[in-house]
Amino acid sequence: MRAYVGVLGTPGAWRFLVPGICARLPYAMLQIGTLLLVEWATGSYGWGGLAAAAAAVAQALAAPQTGRLADRHGQRAVLYPQTAVHVAALGALLVAAQTGLTPGWLVALSALAGATMPQVGSMVRARWAHLLPPGSVSTAFAVEAVTDDLMFTLAPIVLIAAATGASPVWALTGALVLVAFGTLMFATVRTGRPAPVPVPSTGGTRVLGLRGVGVVAGALLGVGTVFGALQVAVTSYTEQLGDPGAAGTIYGTFSAGSLVGGLVFGALRLKGKAPRRLAFLMWALSAALLLPPLASSTGPLYAAAGAAGLIVAPALITGYTVLDGLAPAHVKTEAYTWLTGATGMGIATGAALGGQLADRFGPETAFLLPPVTVALAAALVVWRRASLTAPAAPVTETVGLDHSTKFSMNRR
Repeated sequence: MRAYVGVLGTPGAWRFLVPGICARLPYAMLQIGTLLLVEWATGSYGWGGLAAAAAAVAQALAAPQTGRLADRHGQRAVLYPQTAVHVAALGALLVAAQTGLTPGWLVALSALAGATMPQVGSMVRARWAHLLPPGSVSTAFAVEAVTDDLMFTLAPIVLIAAATGASPVWALTGALVLVAFGTLMFATVRTGRPAPVPVPSTGGTRVLGLRGVGVVAGALLGVGTVFGALQVAVTSYTEQLGDPGAAGTIYGTFSAGSLVGGLVFGALRLKGKAPRRLAFLMWALSAALLLPPLASSTGPLYAAAGAAGLIVAPALITGYTVLDGLAPAHVKTEAYTWLTGATGMGIATGAALGGQLADRFGPETAFLLPPVTVALAAALVVWRRASLTAPAAPVTETVGLDHSTKFSMNRR
């Protein structure tokens, strides 16, 4: 655990980590929260699913724009107005759900709430990249992957418990309070905050057009489909087996496997090139995802889900590590939000396609979607692996710029 002690012992890190966790819990609540709220208001899971998908897609598309603004104007300058707009949008959705507004308006407000969700997770990663030397960044990304796993495991439990005990309105109201408090507290912390870099007169950098960035985003889009498709496949399969209550704990086993895999992977001092490691992990994940379709009962499905989960977090960590070597310091936040958005788009795509497959051909077919999409993403990484290694000169220049900025910030 020495690697984690070193990273988490970074002076001032806990000052932005704690409010960052508070702000990120609602991030994992929004999609299922809008589904429950709109279904509660309309009596239709169809409209609820459409609202949840609208929130997820809008969030994925808007996240990189938020990251670009944060790189250019600073995190605090973006988070204050964005939090205000998000609170207004989510508040309007809550009011609209109780006043009988038409379902189309509920879907539109859900999309607005998703588009304005503060991207605190990417900003936390940008602070780690700004504070730490390159050799420790991978461990910090492991911390973030484990945090995300915890958020996406705990958030549905907390939200569904609140929705069941009271109503979806009260559940999302709690999420609104958390995101407002956590984001505003995070924005006030100066530790690790990268200095804004104004747009040069020749125009800004098109991050998605940078060497290798699109390839990494494509890889993580493939990983995202695993989350969305497995949720649908496990739910429909356990219902077919006559044990629908097992769905939550089976998916929780998958999340627990990811958490353990991320913790172990982040503590390792691995040699070799990260792009090659990413390709290997993607192929390994695709192979592991062939296990759930072979399960004939819930018992083997627990084991298969846990085994597949062990590789998910290492793949995500490696994706962020590869990107860290490709993106210049002044666009890192935007670069990380492209990966967050790609993963979110993958979750929405996996859920939509998995649902169609489960309805038309049965849950066993839905289980086959993740290994296929991850294998395609692995093939993309292998095909474009040469683009995942940045040229030597720009990397040296970028690292120098990053650390000079860091020392300047420390002196201030």
